[in-house]
Amino acid sequence: MSIFSEYFFQRALVGGALIGITAPLMGVFLVLRRLSMIGDTLAHVSIAGVALGFLIGIYPVAVGLVFALLASFAIERLRKAYRTYAELSIAIIMSGGVALATLLFTMGKGFNINVMTYFFGNIYTLDQTDLWVIAGVAVLVILVVIFNFKEMFLMFFDEEAAGVSGLPLRTYNIVITMLTALVISVSIKIVGALLVSSLLTIPVACSLIVAKSFRHSVVLACIFSELCVLGGLIAAGLWDLAPGATVVLLLIAVLIGTLFVKRGLRL
Repeated sequence: MSIFSEYFFQRALVGGALIGITAPLMGVFLVLRRLSMIGDTLAHVSIAGVALGFLIGIYPVAVGLVFALLASFAIERLRKAYRTYAELSIAIIMSGGVALATLLFTMGKGFNINVMTYFFGNIYTLDQTDLWVIAGVAVLVILVVIFNFKEMFLMFFDEEAAGVSGLPLRTYNIVITMLTALVISVSIKIVGALLVSSLLTIPVACSLIVAKSFRHSVVLACIFSELCVLGGLIAAGLWDLAPGATVVLLLIAVLIGTLFVKRGLRL
């Protein structure tokens, strides 16, 4: 149990707890918009930004965050251009992100090993600056969702009705996409770019099985996420496992268990 007295593990728990709330908060709205894969897309673009940050000697998470924000704007523009085939925007931006990241890797002389940390994630490497950035993003996301919950709910369930009622759909779309980019950028150091979308979608998938209302689903998604993130980190710390992978596998185990329980109750 001595690991709990280590500062790096305490920082990991705090960072994990913050992301455990913010990721499913945005994930609920992404699932409703049928944009679950946007997490993977923005994560890959963020990796390109992280690589550039290492290359030019600027805080990598900040550069990754800028890249993710630019990608989120590009996705919104492409979604407007291809209304009938909205998923094309995700495929195009993901391809561009992977290509740019690959190009920057070939230009990097000694930072590729550091960038790989962001691919697979390592929450134990969080420093004080990372924690402040994560806390800032978490506060911003929570405040926006609390003060705009009804508007966002209406928009995602009936966008046409929301537009007729005078809701500024374009502004809300941009805000939500930007918040998603922020959450993904600060999450990749925790679970890695390859697994970050799991924090956005799997807790929501668990909650949708048992929730009785949209608000209930949001609350349950946050609870599932917090339990799995903190439980996964503690298990990884005690048994020397990969923290990001442990969190994601625990989320999948909870999803499978919830499905079995739901089926059992129906019987």
